[in-house]
Amino acid sequence: MNLTILKTKSDLENWRKQNQQIHFVPTMGCLHQGHEALIKAAKCFSEEKSTKVLVSIFVNPFQFAKGEDFSIYPRDLESDCKTAVNAGANAIWAPTLETLYPNGPESYFTLQAPSSLTKSLCGSHRENHFDGVATIVMRLLYFVRPKKLILGEKDWQQLVIIRQLIKELRLQIEVQSIPTIRDKDGLAYSSRNEYLSPEERAQALTLPKLLLKESIQFNSIRSINLTKLRSDLEKNGLIVEYLETVDSKSLAPVNYDTTKLCLLAAAVHCGPTRLIDHIFLMNRKPIVAIDGPAGAGKSTVTKRFAKKLGLIYLDTGAMYRAVTWFIQKENINPDNEIELLKGLSNLNLDIYIAGSGIQHVMLNDQEISDEIRNPKVTEAVSRIASKAAVREKLTAQQKMIGRKGGIVAEGRDIGSTVFPDAELKVFLTASPKERARRRATDLMNQGFSVPNLQEIENQIQQRDKIDSTRKIAPLVQAKDAKKVITDGMTIDQVIETLIKMFREEIPEEVWPSNQL
Repeated sequence: MNLTILKTKSDLENWRKQNQQIHFVPTMGCLHQGHEALIKAAKCFSEEKSTKVLVSIFVNPFQFAKGEDFSIYPRDLESDCKTAVNAGANAIWAPTLETLYPNGPESYFTLQAPSSLTKSLCGSHRENHFDGVATIVMRLLYFVRPKKLILGEKDWQQLVIIRQLIKELRLQIEVQSIPTIRDKDGLAYSSRNEYLSPEERAQALTLPKLLLKESIQFNSIRSINLTKLRSDLEKNGLIVEYLETVDSKSLAPVNYDTTKLCLLAAAVHCGPTRLIDHIFLMNRKPIVAIDGPAGAGKSTVTKRFAKKLGLIYLDTGAMYRAVTWFIQKENINPDNEIELLKGLSNLNLDIYIAGSGIQHVMLNDQEISDEIRNPKVTEAVSRIASKAAVREKLTAQQKMIGRKGGIVAEGRDIGSTVFPDAELKVFLTASPKERARRRATDLMNQGFSVPNLQEIENQIQQRDKIDSTRKIAPLVQAKDAKKVITDGMTIDQVIETLIKMFREEIPEEVWPSNQL
């Protein structure tokens, strides 16, 4: 594989004219296996064969404070080129400061990272560091104009800040992250590891070992002792710069005894070398709650989304359909509370996904997966679902299923009622006209007679009204839910959108990509 080395602005512009789809890996050189993983991931994230991977090498002077190691930071372009080409890069861009700032840096705008994101961790100990990072990353993006930006989760605070920057400026750039890459001995790869003597490296291993030990302990007893952890690090000769627990998104200090994702992060000095590392703490596996009106395509999308993420799929709509089918079959009067409660007491409901990926609904040991899709059930399910006794029974069962997490649940009130603490909440919807078209296709595929589209659309609008105005658990978009309108989108496009949303909430290190 040939590697193109670009140095000037015109070099980059000429290369870009021939390569429109670019995945970008910005680095400061001294490439190691962590960078190799970024480059390989950039290749894997390519949807088209024409996509090219560009690696930049630029030692950013603006992110080094006075007295830091800018002047001695390892630089070896020839070695970096060999590493990059072996990992799959198509080109290296190695600009000078003059290339990025032809009229001098003082002639251009600089950026200031939000203070809320820099009050903790490295930001509180390295003045203006992230201002320098944001300024140069923005400058690089201005020249490169990539489709995707590939970053590592090792520099978590940096990743959060750059994501925020791209989101606020509404840049049409996707940020993809990969988990921290570690050497065989457990030390996170870093260009500064080159500074360590053999004795210091052995000493530095204390950091990842103690963090891992703390993570294992947290998983069993849901508790950590920061004072003891700091003491243990210092006993092993490491000077602790900071040791903090922060919210993974806001980076605000938090207690670790929370269901929200928490970052335990540390910076230490091993001899003259500064090292950072972290672990994530979470009380349970992640939960994704997907709500939306009937016919929005939730079941199809959610099943495939859950499979891609290695999560359990929970179709709460099928549960309500099953109860509706049972009530109709047994001729139970849903308006007679005593009769309804007696019928529900004899209900044994189970939903599972077979190895083939097909969902099976079992009620009192009878398979009713096909029966619950009958139009007669569809017509009555909203009314039955509005009954307090029905919702109480099924909500309790759903919460029991989700106690340990690791699920994707879909329905009408998942994010607002069943799992209000879900890590990701989505309100998936489509226009009544689009949903009517989909409903007609489903009915035809299942062998049922198909009414005209306007009649189906009217039924959908009526059901929306019933679902959204009922007193008990109405269909509403949770305040913190992200709305996705699927008109004009393919199933794959919707799933890709959901995965991007999931990755903004749950890092690869918590739920790794090898489950995809």
